[in-house]
Amino acid sequence: MYREHTKVIKIGDRLIGGGNPIQIQSMTNTKTEDVEATVAQILRLEAAGCDIIRCAAPTMEAAKALKEIKKQIHIPLVADIHFDYRLAIAAIENGADKIRINPGNIGSTDRVRAVVDAAKERNIPIRVGVNSGSLEKELVEKYHGVTAEGIVESALDKVYLIEDMGYDNLVISIKSSDVMMCAKAHEVIAEKTNYPLHVGITESGTLLSGNIKSAVGLGIILSQGIGDTIRVSLTGDPLEEVKSAKLILRTLGLRKGGIEVVSCPTCGRTRIDLIGLANQVENMVEDIPKTLKVAVMGCVVNGPGEAKEADLGIAGGKGEGLLIRRGEVIRKVPEEELLGALREEILKFEE
Repeated sequence: MYREHTKVIKIGDRLIGGGNPIQIQSMTNTKTEDVEATVAQILRLEAAGCDIIRCAAPTMEAAKALKEIKKQIHIPLVADIHFDYRLAIAAIENGADKIRINPGNIGSTDRVRAVVDAAKERNIPIRVGVNSGSLEKELVEKYHGVTAEGIVESALDKVYLIEDMGYDNLVISIKSSDVMMCAKAHEVIAEKTNYPLHVGITESGTLLSGNIKSAVGLGIILSQGIGDTIRVSLTGDPLEEVKSAKLILRTLGLRKGGIEVVSCPTCGRTRIDLIGLANQVENMVEDIPKTLKVAVMGCVVNGPGEAKEADLGIAGGKGEGLLIRRGEVIRKVPEEELLGALREEILKFEE
């Protein structure tokens, strides 16, 4: 497992690398300068299971706002900086637990050195980020296009630059919207470095396409033991990123806890609003701190049998449904009472 051999890095009060649990990261989409809105969003993300949060710092006002934001949140904060090295220094001075930069767009070596010196002074990790869309022209020419090998070389060139400045408190991020190229790049870089890797499929898209691309890409990468922090990048509410990331980790057996909801796809036998019911169940269990599998089945023909592998389940009938515990029918419940009855059973279920 590559992950067990990666260097341990401390981000705020979290440890990544060296086989530590994979941390879920998301990014705020508020204006960072709006401290109240940004804090409110981060607190919602914390409650949903976000471990590390990233905020853009495109202006000096945003970089300085991090100080106030930090006072009101409980998870490490990463400042995302492009182009202006002074913003990176200001973010560090205002309490960022890690900074994300691409040394290639920060400017001269002296400017990169100024950022590195500021990070070194406070022992703040630097995430070196490279996206396939910003690959240097010479590397595109060398590899005859944008390739996994080119992305890796670009990232490692920047790592070596910072190492030459006497700093190795680093995390690497190499991203592409091309899922298979992204997976290949991670396989290549895992053989070449022991720095922790932040993994994600960049610009993956809307809720549907973004979730599918992220699940496929992260599934391939994480199943090989590669990756120390992850982000599911979605065009939408960051809360959806966190929910998806938790489910991906749980599906891969990399995170325990939480209630897993399984449901059948419905068919012509279905006589209740199974789609609505399944969504209601999924939303209902989000705040219940138990480790269970709950099945939502559409009919009483196969429902009890199909729910045998679940701890609890419901199977719909015409205007009513069966409440099931480990394959055994407990009782019959009117449709309008199914949700409440299931919640009651979940809360009193002994794990």
